[in-house]
Amino acid sequence: MPPLVEITVALLLLASGVLVLVAASGLWRLQDFFLRMHAPALASTLGAWLVTLASIIHFSARQPGVSLHVWLIIIVLSITAPVTTMVLARAALFRRRQAGDPLPPSLQARR
Repeated sequence: MPPLVEITVALLLLASGVLVLVAASGLWRLQDFFLRMHAPALASTLGAWLVTLASIIHFSARQPGVSLHVWLIIIVLSITAPVTTMVLARAALFRRRQAGDPLPPSLQARR
């Protein structure tokens, strides 16, 4: 494999790792569950795209032609990750309502 391809793949994987560390620091620093779930949701989606792009470049350089079988993985992740985040948020909101805890402010109240 050419060194430029290896460097590109390595940089994409390192960028993905940095995004995961930033998301982890967001989990550590933010106080509320609703705030905590925002950081990893965004970072995991972008990190998955970077890993997918690195995989496409790597496998396309190893064999003739463009390797697109990795696209199936990122399509499934791009659909399921936001849906899972929304389901978790709704479950947490429902649980707070059932317990009688104070709810987070609505978006209309912040304007």
